[in-house]
Amino acid sequence: MRRVVLGSAVLAGVLALGCGCASTTDDTAAGAAEGAAPGAPTGVTAAAGSATSVHLMWNAVGARAGVSAYEVYRGTAKVREVPGSVHMVDVVRLAPGTAYAFTVRARDGEGRLGPPSREVRASTPTATAADRSAPTRPGGVAGRAVGATAVQLSWSAATDDRAVVSYDVYQGGTRIHSVGGNQTATVVTGLRPGTRYAFTVRARDAADNLSAAGPAVRLTTGPGTGAADRDTAPAGFRATSHRADGAYYLDLAWVPPRVDGVVTEYEIRLDGRTATSLVWGGNAPRDEASYSFYLGKETGRTVRVRLRARLPDGTWGALSAERAVTTGAADGTDGADGTG
Repeated sequence: MRRVVLGSAVLAGVLALGCGCASTTDDTAAGAAEGAAPGAPTGVTAAAGSATSVHLMWNAVGARAGVSAYEVYRGTAKVREVPGSVHMVDVVRLAPGTAYAFTVRARDGEGRLGPPSREVRASTPTATAADRSAPTRPGGVAGRAVGATAVQLSWSAATDDRAVVSYDVYQGGTRIHSVGGNQTATVVTGLRPGTRYAFTVRARDAADNLSAAGPAVRLTTGPGTGAADRDTAPAGFRATSHRADGAYYLDLAWVPPRVDGVVTEYEIRLDGRTATSLVWGGNAPRDEASYSFYLGKETGRTVRVRLRARLPDGTWGALSAERAVTTGAADGTDGADGTG
């Protein structure tokens, strides 16, 4: 299996738009009148991630407010901007041993900027020279489901030769949450109803040394309503081929699944087998994605192709519809109209 990492530049026809991780909230502050700016984000938290970084999280402003982006400010200076589906970010390149204040503002598709959130503060720890010792791994990880879209986790504290600065929560190999080093419990939101998860926790020190993962805890979220458990398959999946320099290339296009967060990784399957994994290392597409790759020189070869997304909660989404493409076909379009 190939694994292709795509940067922020346009590569193989990919439309680059936004990237990040996410959490979620209910559709509360969504009743803004037409023409009004979005409301202020709520639930903003900040915790040092290392001696040079701070991790921020916030609740989404309601969907009906039409938020297209969030702007993160350090004092009065704008330091980060993320797509409207992203509600978690690391502010990096900070000074060790320094106190910082942050706010978050929502911006809608018309460019209207809402008021700032409440100010949150975090202090980076003092840097220590030549610290190459990682913390011990957290133990005693336990948890329980809290409704259909959240779980509560707890663990025993890790130890470090200096200090544990933060804990990162992983689902599979994906970091989906972070808390400060003084916390040994948290609630993880933005999950899918009726889904089984395996969570692990890792400790981080001021020098960014990361511990081994603690023992996994497996939990299943409660059942949800049809509206809450949205389709996780890529939509509008199209497959065609073209010929260049004596070879054929497979051209794919799709709409990323509408989930809480940005999808940065996809798995492409040819004839039922995994052919490649695409990972956006920079800005990931949100409205439409495309990718083209080498198929071979054989004319008349038919392949059946599907893809699926790794969701922000770390699980794989449903497979797309299946399309069949024959190299050298007169119209270069799908050879089949399968629905998977």
